[in-house]
Amino acid sequence: MSTERPDNDVTGPRRRRPPLAVASVAAAVLLAGGGGAYWASTASGDGGAADGSARDKAPVLALDAAEAGPATPGDPSTPPPGIAPGEPDPNGPPVVYRAAGQLPDGPDEAAVHRATGTVASAEVARLAKALGIPGTPRTVDASWVVGDEDGPGALLKVTKQAPGTWTFARTTPSKPCDPGKMCANQSPPEADGQPVSEKAAKAAAVPVLKAVGQDDAALDANQLMGDVRVVNADPKVDGLPTYGWSTGVQVGPDGKVSGGSGQLKALEKGDTYPVIGADAALKQLNEAGKAKGDGGKDIGGCATPVPLEGEPKPSDPQCVPSNGKRAPVTQTVEKAVFGLALQYVDGRQTLVPSWLFHVRQSTGGPESTVTQIAVAPEFVEKPTAPTPSGDRKATSYAADGRTLEVTFWGGVCSTYTASAEESPGQVRITITEEKQKKGACIMIAKELKRTVTLDEPLGDRTVIDAESGATVPRS
Repeated sequence: MSTERPDNDVTGPRRRRPPLAVASVAAAVLLAGGGGAYWASTASGDGGAADGSARDKAPVLALDAAEAGPATPGDPSTPPPGIAPGEPDPNGPPVVYRAAGQLPDGPDEAAVHRATGTVASAEVARLAKALGIPGTPRTVDASWVVGDEDGPGALLKVTKQAPGTWTFARTTPSKPCDPGKMCANQSPPEADGQPVSEKAAKAAAVPVLKAVGQDDAALDANQLMGDVRVVNADPKVDGLPTYGWSTGVQVGPDGKVSGGSGQLKALEKGDTYPVIGADAALKQLNEAGKAKGDGGKDIGGCATPVPLEGEPKPSDPQCVPSNGKRAPVTQTVEKAVFGLALQYVDGRQTLVPSWLFHVRQSTGGPESTVTQIAVAPEFVEKPTAPTPSGDRKATSYAADGRTLEVTFWGGVCSTYTASAEESPGQVRITITEEKQKKGACIMIAKELKRTVTLDEPLGDRTVIDAESGATVPRS
């Protein structure tokens, strides 16, 4: 009788694979827990892959340390404010992960997936119909828009360039309702400000998920934002679970969809890569923690105040060692599942073969998910380190043919223009500060957008920030 265990189980006898090649390169990590997420990079000597066609044909994955946009309500994959991908959480202690049992090997190879091309008007119209928004999609800069941008009602915005990031919101009236009358977006009296049940929220989200091709996604309706219940949908791609490609649908107390966000363009299968097992991936993950916490060494012990006579002893486990660095926190890996996790590759959002580790800090504590790239390390190129604050201006872009809409941060007292230098393989963007307003001015930065008209459609060319030389991710 066979004793082989499933690949997503951390207990039981292990399947053995032949000895694999080992290389020392960088690995990218996406860590999410307690509502936060961050990227980290590390060099590791563990990993390998079985020889085969994937080794001969697949190009190296050039991972980006892309900056994060603002967190989306209801989207658990977005980083907390102030922490960008590629930047560790400065306030958190280093973490050491320990497996509760033996970890699986997983498959020998797996493919990356990404959305390509542009979003068609018909795709937007299908989503707008599911959301109950009347009107025909119209072009505004590099996006499709359905609804009223200036007044009360509902507004759907979809970037034309893949992956077709979409946002939807029902806006509130600009003036109070007349006595005895119902206004747009006002909950009926019977709702009484109470969130709907999980079953009702999922039922309301189904037409939206079907319109974006995620009607078979795993649904979680536990999250509440006041009286709004959020349905988070994590789709399966090529039979694998995903992380970072969630669709969030917000359902109000009246049972209607009041907001949401996600990606509209369907994913396509890309290059296939040799992959490493969960053991090697976990070692890489812990190497990232060592790099962050100076090896996890607690030199000099934990510096805690001595209580006065009769006072209880301090019980804070997160004490600060005498060398000024926090002691590492141990978390238990309860389950390891092979899947796909979001990365930026050459400025494009890409689902990359990864191990999804389900971890807990203590028995009965909250569960979080840590993902570690599973592509054999010799096929991974180290992400570009984030440039110092203020050096990199272009943070993201959206494209529609020859129209390039560039997002960046700038001061409220200056005016800015954007220009482009084109070549067959890339477009280099320069943000120029034109002038300062006269007189005293408050030092506040805000997110700005400028549009550039290219000589030729962007196509598959990479967008580069001319000042920093870094790849600019699509918004």
